[in-house]
Parts: sequence; structure tokens; C-alpha cells
Amino acid sequence: MLQITGVSRRFGDVTALSEISLEIRQGEFFALLGPSGCGKTTLLRILAGFEAPDSGTVTLDGEDLLGQAAHRRPVNLMFQSYALFPHMTVAKNVAYGLEREKLPKAEIRERVEEVLEKVGLAAMAKRKPQQLSGGQRQRVALARAIVKRPRLLLLDEPLSALDKKVRAEMQLELKRLQNEVGITFVVVTHDQEEAMSLADRIAVFSAGKVEQVDAPVTLYERPRTPFVADFVGANNLFEGKACADGLSSDGLGVLPGLSDLEEGTSALLAVRPERLRLISLGHGPAEGESAAVAGEEAEAAEAEAGTEVEADTEVEADTEDTGSSESAVGGEVAEDVAETETSESAADGGDAEDAVAAEGAEDVEGAEDVTAAEKAEDVEGTADGGDAEDAVAAEGAEDAVAAEKAEDVEDAGDAAGAVDPVAGEGVLRGEVADVSFYGGISHISVLVAGRPVPVLVATQGATQVQAGSSVALTWAPEDGVLIPQ
Repeated sequence: MLQITGVSRRFGDVTALSEISLEIRQGEFFALLGPSGCGKTTLLRILAGFEAPDSGTVTLDGEDLLGQAAHRRPVNLMFQSYALFPHMTVAKNVAYGLEREKLPKAEIRERVEEVLEKVGLAAMAKRKPQQLSGGQRQRVALARAIVKRPRLLLLDEPLSALDKKVRAEMQLELKRLQNEVGITFVVVTHDQEEAMSLADRIAVFSAGKVEQVDAPVTLYERPRTPFVADFVGANNLFEGKACADGLSSDGLGVLPGLSDLEEGTSALLAVRPERLRLISLGHGPAEGESAAVAGEEAEAAEAEAGTEVEADTEVEADTEDTGSSESAVGGEVAEDVAETETSESAADGGDAEDAVAAEGAEDVEGAEDVTAAEKAEDVEGTADGGDAEDAVAAEGAEDAVAAEKAEDVEDAGDAAGAVDPVAGEGVLRGEVADVSFYGGISHISVLVAGRPVPVLVATQGATQVQAGSSVALTWAPEDGVLIPQ
């Protein structure tokens, strides 16, 4: 829809724009993001017709836009200050542009009512701007801009005058309205959060140049220049040289990352704070980490195994105290069998009581992970059923369960040792300098030897880590982005 090619603008010795080229699509919400003085507002004024470029072309649907007077362009600009007429009502402010075009009064009234309904101000049509809140005045300015149905709507810092809560509400309102009316929006902002929440694509400006153009998620996750990595969100940046496993940094070792840069290339490694895993040394892994959960489960499994071993030890001790090969449990089993003995349970004509008692004693000696109570139940069931094969099958099942428990404990122990916070490449160790909590996220600053600035870590929810704690930091290779310097 909008094609900007090689646009430059200088003010004396200052270059506001240097060979800017962009393509903005039909119906897109496009953001120009950058710090103050980077040239984004100058480009907006060129599109609106308030500035003329020194070089370059701008076309709208294939037609030259620069050759048209500002008031003839199918473009509207919503000013940062809103620029409402204080002596006019809301309806009159919105209708002003239509009246200047000398449209029929009936059509003006119909279009004004329609747009006020869309922005939720139909009930306030007769109020003056000073009788409205900041968010309501912003909606009046927006209604005045879209009532003329421009093909391109330019917004210069549209939410900067609003407080945080109202700004968040208006971000949603702007996005909803843009989808509803289908007009192409181009918004100028220095607020990364605002650009991320509003735009379909973002162009990041720095010193009159475009650093990167991408969708918000791609821009956030995969910055392509050091400026973008530093400006968009918070990034931990490490200097060094590209290597096979990531970045080789003096004093920090090899830091994990993925890159197609040639080995030995000077580069920066960017890692988002929320991608870091924080491990509290001496206290186990920090909360919220998958590795930590595995470790906790392993400890619980080992504790359970220890309890079972203690129980078996007590049974063995009781057996030794009797001074005979027949255990206390075996005796109880024998008594139960004696009480329930029938002619069917002694099918072979032998002494059932002696046979069951002996069998109970052998079970206690042979199966370490089966409790005495379970064995008594199994033998009693055999006596009642009169089927010796069932007893053997029960013993086999018990042995299988015991073996499975042993394997589970062993696997859990392996999981507990899978994360070693003090060994291996790609692990940074340091001390927590500060912990703050806001927005439902814990923000942790960690001082690492060999690095002049703290490493920032962000974890969801409250953390138990305190200032002064010794910690280790690591991350997955795919979470480290290498950027050529």
C-alpha cells in the first residue's frame, strides 16, 4: 500500500533521516519505534505533508504522495496533544473536517453519530473537551481522525498523555477500532510495550536509520543488531567471539548459543532475563524450574525408599529376637491358618499349618520390599483358596513390584544428579545483589565475576532467593542469540 524508498531529511548538520526504505501493507497496524531524536516523527510529518524530504519517494497505492498538498492527501494525522477546539462540543469537534469539505448536513450528522458510537462517546456528544477525562479526549481526537475515512491514519505518540491504567485500556481500544474500521494505522512511539501490544509489525529506528523490521515476537526473540537487542525489552549482553558452541567470552568461558556466524567473529550474545535458569547453590535449584522439580521428586523418592528399608530392617530385627527360623509374622500366619483349616486346604494330606508357617518364614527372609502385613494377607488367601499356584504367582508379583520400586528410586537419583550447578561449560556463578517484585514477576540482579554489570533474571511469581545468596545461572543454547558486532 505505502512504499517509502530512500527518504532522507537533514536539518543543517543534523541528519534526521538517512536513506529510509519501508513497505507498509493495506490494513496493517505499523509502529515506528525508537528513542527521542531518532527520526520517526520526521518521517510521520513527511507522510502527512508537513515536511518535504531532501531525497527519496513515497507512493500510496502506486500514486505519488509527495506531489499532493497536505489537505489533499487521503491521510489524517492524530496529534500528540489531541488539538481539540475547547469552545466546541464533542460532536462539533468530530464534524469539523466534514464541514470543511462542505458535505450535506444529513450525511455529516449520520457519520458523526456512527463514529461516536464506535468509540463509546455517543452519550457525551454535547459535552465540551474540558468536561472529559484524558482517555475520553483521546477518543474524541481519534473519532475526528477516522470520521473522514482516510486510507492512512498517522498517530504521533497517541497515548503518552494518559496514565498507565487508562493507557492499557486505550491500547486495546485502538487495536479493536483499527480492526473494525479497516484503516491502515501508522503509530509513532518510544514505548516498547505500547508498540508490542499494538503493532502487527515494528520498524526500530536509531539515529535516522532503520535497524530492523519484524513482527513483535520475532523482534523480541531474535534481535539482529546490538541496538535492537539493547532497546527492545531487557537483554543480558555478553561480548566475545563466535565459536562452535556459542560465544567464547574472556573470563566467562563458553556461553551457550546458536548462530551461523563464522568462528572467531566478534559478536554479542543476547539472553532474555526470563530465559535464565537460576540455581541456588547449597539450597538446591530455585523454584519454578523443571530441573528443580525433578530434583525435588528424586529426593522424595529416595526418602520413601529409605522409609521402606527401615520398615524391612525392623522386621528382620524382630525375626532375630525370636531366636528361631520362624518369624513373628510367620507365626501369626500359621495361627490364622490353624483357625480356618478345613479338609480342602490340606488336599495333599500334609500338615497345612506347618507348611504355611514355613512358607511365611521363607517369604520374610526372601523379599526385602514386601511388608509383613501384605505377606500375611497373601498366605491367608492361599489357605482359603487351597491353590498353591496362586501363592507362587502372588510372590512373583510382589517381587516385580519391589524391583520396580528399586528402579524408580535409581532413576530418581539419576534425575537428581542431572543438573550440576557447579560443573560444566555455560554455567555462570555469582551472588545475588538485589531482588525486587512487581507485575507478578521477581526481578533478580546477580553479580558475576568478570562482568562489569549485573546479570538480570526474571522469574514468574515470588522467589525465595534473597540478596547475598550464592547462585548459578544457565540457559538453553536456543535461548542465546548471537549478533555480529
